[in-house]
Amino acid sequence: MKLLKLILLFTFSLSTLAYCKNSSTGDKENNNRINKSAEDPILPAADQPEKYLPLLKGKKVGLVANQTSILTQSNNQHLVDFLLSEGITVQKIFVPEHGFRGDADAGEVIANDTDKDTGIPLVSLYGVNKKPSEEALMDIDVVVFDFQDVGVRFYTYISTMHYVMEACAEQNKPMIIMDRPNPNGDYIDGPILDKAYKSFVGMHPIPVVHGLTMGELAQMINGEGWLKNGVKADINVIPVANWDHSMHYSLPIKPSPNLPNDVSIRLYPSLCFFEGTDISVGRGTYYPFQVFGAPAPKYGEFTFTPESIQGMSKHPPHEGELCFGTDLRESDLSHQFTLKYLLEMYQKSGLKEKFFNNFFNKLAGSDQLKKDILAGKTEAEIKAGWQAGLDAYKSKREKYLLYQ
Repeated sequence: MKLLKLILLFTFSLSTLAYCKNSSTGDKENNNRINKSAEDPILPAADQPEKYLPLLKGKKVGLVANQTSILTQSNNQHLVDFLLSEGITVQKIFVPEHGFRGDADAGEVIANDTDKDTGIPLVSLYGVNKKPSEEALMDIDVVVFDFQDVGVRFYTYISTMHYVMEACAEQNKPMIIMDRPNPNGDYIDGPILDKAYKSFVGMHPIPVVHGLTMGELAQMINGEGWLKNGVKADINVIPVANWDHSMHYSLPIKPSPNLPNDVSIRLYPSLCFFEGTDISVGRGTYYPFQVFGAPAPKYGEFTFTPESIQGMSKHPPHEGELCFGTDLRESDLSHQFTLKYLLEMYQKSGLKEKFFNNFFNKLAGSDQLKKDILAGKTEAEIKAGWQAGLDAYKSKREKYLLYQ
């Protein structure tokens, strides 16, 4: 019996050692992408009130916020509620695409409103105006900016940040940027945007997956003189504690209606190009950006039917049509940007030029990717064409990093 116990103990010890080795030195993208530890939890800026409350006492605050602006260490209390409980005067709330509650469709116009819970005016930055007006900032002493980004160039929260920085610079208003981890911040990939293709889904000459937090990107925008007329915003970045670019961060709340989980966020850079084609990315299902397909059996064996879903997608592409394609829901968090799926569906379509719509080049940031695909280039050949730009960008990025 004693011998049996010793054998079992030895076997357990070996298994434990193997697990620990795998967790600490093995698959870096999976086992070592740790969200938090009991000793050192990841603390977004909002969870460090001692660093920003002294800067807000006695000030009239303009808060740029949405549903992701929460204190993770306080049961996901919203930042506006926390500030009010601390006696901070929140004069108004500026809201981005998807609205203050994060339940508006992609591209849906956001109207000015009043927050029903607090009575604070809501000023839309995704409607007629995408930039705070002089009048809107007139009664503000300091602007506090707090969004959860996903680290991808065409995710519009960074465009909103650009315009808020520009308005603050022009109106001499200081801006506090509450930084949060980048869930795609562990790598850099994709073509660099050509300024001739600048739009709200791509305002900066950065790659698709840029490897920066909002705070780091704000420093780059300032440092590279990308604001109108080269103005520079007076920004104060409150950094994340206990996080670096090698670490995974599991978002406590979805950043927008159609990025419901970690897998969708990791697949988003690769699948979003389909929004520039007739291929569905699963909008109108409960697993958007985890599947893709179109109404023809040639596209794959997996099937799904997009339907109108309130708070996610009211009028999804191919609504009510049976789509055939691919299911990626079992993908792990090691996934990185790839053109594989785009090239596969292009080949299956047989549509050549007609495969793309007018939105594709805006997402790509130039017309080169489309040209390369039409020319029949492989993924390796296409990526080789943007490598020099990536190398130059990586060197530039080093100057603005807050986390190694």
